[in-house]
Amino acid sequence: MANPFDMVLFGGGGDLALRKLIPALYRAFMEGSLAEGSRILPVCRRREDAEKYLQTAQDALKIHLRDGEYSDEVWTDFSPLLRAVSLDIAEPDEQWDGLADILDSEVDRVRIFYLAIPPAVFGPCCENLSIKGLIHDNSRVVVEKPLGYNAQTSDEINSKIATYFPENNIFRIDHYLGKETVQNLLALRFSNVLFEHLWDAQTIDHIQISISETVGLEGRAGFYDETGALRDMVQNHLLQLLCLIAMESPNKMTAKNIRAEKIKVLEALRPLVGETVDENTVRGQYVAGGLGTQLVPGYLEELDESSSTTETFVAIRAHIDNWRWAGVPFYLRTGKRMEKRCAEIVIQYKKVSHSVYEEAAGEVIPNRLVIRLQPEESIKLVLMAKKMDSLTMELQPAELNLTLSDTYDSFRSDAYKRLMLDAAANNSALFIHREEVATAWAWVDPIIDHWRETGNQPHLYRAGTWGPQASSELLARDGRHWFNAK
Repeated sequence: MANPFDMVLFGGGGDLALRKLIPALYRAFMEGSLAEGSRILPVCRRREDAEKYLQTAQDALKIHLRDGEYSDEVWTDFSPLLRAVSLDIAEPDEQWDGLADILDSEVDRVRIFYLAIPPAVFGPCCENLSIKGLIHDNSRVVVEKPLGYNAQTSDEINSKIATYFPENNIFRIDHYLGKETVQNLLALRFSNVLFEHLWDAQTIDHIQISISETVGLEGRAGFYDETGALRDMVQNHLLQLLCLIAMESPNKMTAKNIRAEKIKVLEALRPLVGETVDENTVRGQYVAGGLGTQLVPGYLEELDESSSTTETFVAIRAHIDNWRWAGVPFYLRTGKRMEKRCAEIVIQYKKVSHSVYEEAAGEVIPNRLVIRLQPEESIKLVLMAKKMDSLTMELQPAELNLTLSDTYDSFRSDAYKRLMLDAAANNSALFIHREEVATAWAWVDPIIDHWRETGNQPHLYRAGTWGPQASSELLARDGRHWFNAK
């Protein structure tokens, strides 16, 4: 971008900032994407943390950057951009004056306030920014999920932020939307007549969206036990991916038009209430098991509690009631301590209407489009082809595989880098509007309410597996099965 900016990282000494945000900004600097003169202001609560921040950030870069990315030479040039300050976010006292002095030295430039802090502090932080006169027309705020605990708390948080920032200056981040493969999904759909004409209930049998994690609580025990997989992953990441897969083509790729189409999808989601929740959802919780060669504890052991009904796994059968997707189930799945870390979208096409080959040629497997978002990023199309080393007609699946890191030598996807630069450039296309958040919660809340009201107990599954058996049965009742990542 052409113009320098100031980025204030509230929670600058926290896990998110050190593991994701500072490395992303380092990469942007290394690639020449940060305008000369830009400043990064990490906010720490304790003065001693601010004083030693450069060493803390350098150590974090060495740990969290990819092999070969860290360079002492680049660090020497990058580190002057970091100017850590110390203050208490909740108290608008004289400690804030140090931040004000730095920002007011360049009063006309864009200011981005990144709130890498708990949602409960979003409101007080914005209020104190206003009290100290640090918000002007070129100020933007970036907020992390989870944005609330339910529709009511989400609305309260959004209303508080909106007191100080107009909607077009509020950037609600979902880092999955910044992944290049997710953007490639839109290019795949709307730039190729081949796929756009094969993207509806006439040709697609069903769609699976899976985000599996091998990690457990990772020091987030208190937060996670109050949240669970449905709030933590489905309400935001999975529903956002579903929207991009299912939405109609906007007339132009602008933030306003994309948002309008995504909201139509969320509004068309068939409500799950009462007994339909039991018929279409599965909750799970992991117990001790083997993950690779390592024996890992169960959820309750990690939580250090004797009982908890919080789900670490959830599977949902969803339907979108519109002309394009009528009758096509969307299977959503996410869980912790799964067999493999992977985020993948599977578009399963219908069988051919009539097979012209004899039974001896083999089974005709339906076509399948697989879009992998992590750990590697790829697009794979499974087609039927003749077995080339046989003189007789034998059919077998063949794969057309586009692995982006192999195709593009310089390909280094970093969702946070892209999204922070987009916020600086005032490009909100990949961020979430308040109405999207509210509509997603309106669909998720009745599921949570029913689980609570009926005392729904999670199904147990061993760590290192693909979740509870009930999840497989959910698809088996429809004559389908999960495509587990390999």
